[in-house]
Amino acid sequence: MDPTLGKSLRGDSSIPEETRDTQHVQRILVSGASGLVGGRLVPFLRSQGHTVLPLSRGNPHPGSVHWRPDQGVVNPEDLEGVDAAVHLAGESLAARRWSMEQKAAIRASRVDSTTLLARTLAGLRRKPRVLVCASAIGVYGDRGEEVLDEQSSPGAGFLASVCQAWEAACDPARQAGIRVVHMRMGMVLASEGGALKKMLLPFQLGLGGPIGQGGQYLSWAALDDVVRAVGQTLRDPRLEGPVNLTAPHPVTSREFAQTLGRVLRRPAVLPLPAWVVKMVFGEMGQSLLLEGQRVLPKRLTDLGFRFSFSTVEEALNRECRAP
Repeated sequence: MDPTLGKSLRGDSSIPEETRDTQHVQRILVSGASGLVGGRLVPFLRSQGHTVLPLSRGNPHPGSVHWRPDQGVVNPEDLEGVDAAVHLAGESLAARRWSMEQKAAIRASRVDSTTLLARTLAGLRRKPRVLVCASAIGVYGDRGEEVLDEQSSPGAGFLASVCQAWEAACDPARQAGIRVVHMRMGMVLASEGGALKKMLLPFQLGLGGPIGQGGQYLSWAALDDVVRAVGQTLRDPRLEGPVNLTAPHPVTSREFAQTLGRVLRRPAVLPLPAWVVKMVFGEMGQSLLLEGQRVLPKRLTDLGFRFSFSTVEEALNRECRAP
């Protein structure tokens, strides 16, 4: 393995000089810049010499672009001259139970914001070369042990329908000649946020274990690899359309729990019964915890992308034992 690939992306100083791409410096627009992925992506891009323009909902500050996607507000003049855009913003799926209102908010935060951004980019005098838009492996629905890649058909259910509408919202940019990439992300493993952060305390207390029967597949990727893969999509014109951003070795819920317990040196034998998940979390728990997808990153690996953390034990050792 290339020794530079296992380096952390937590700060600019951790990026080896030889990996910095200074030949193709770009102005890159990033929404969701303060989120889990964006928080590590922005310093990574800047370490390569790129200028990053965060899209901000709050009070604008120097070097950022103000927008209000819930109101359809963004100034096209502020976007003129960007070479690329990365769209990561969206309502958290696990913030609360899925009432009708929450499901509408989840859909709107993805579809409406993407439509606004895609249409605005398509109308610029100088259009960016690429739009990388987050998506999710939820597009495949609950598929059991079926092995899935980018050629697999979409599934059924709320998340699948949201993901299909989310990706279709990029059509104005695609029709304007902008290369569009749909990054279908699985569970992003990072100790500072996301699902792993929520799991750590109960597992550290010895209260962790598989969810439900434990046979549902978890398709995951280490945050450092997610960031590097986004960088690859920005550079590589061969990447277009759906791209699965998951490590090459998905695991079952039972295997994940056993591995996390082993990394933390704690028992991981207390299952969370399916009936408890449904009672406490409702439809959200059913979709996010009890259903699964066995997804492979065929497009990335076919084009030579090498995951620094290809097994879940490597990724959990990195995240759970990081200083």
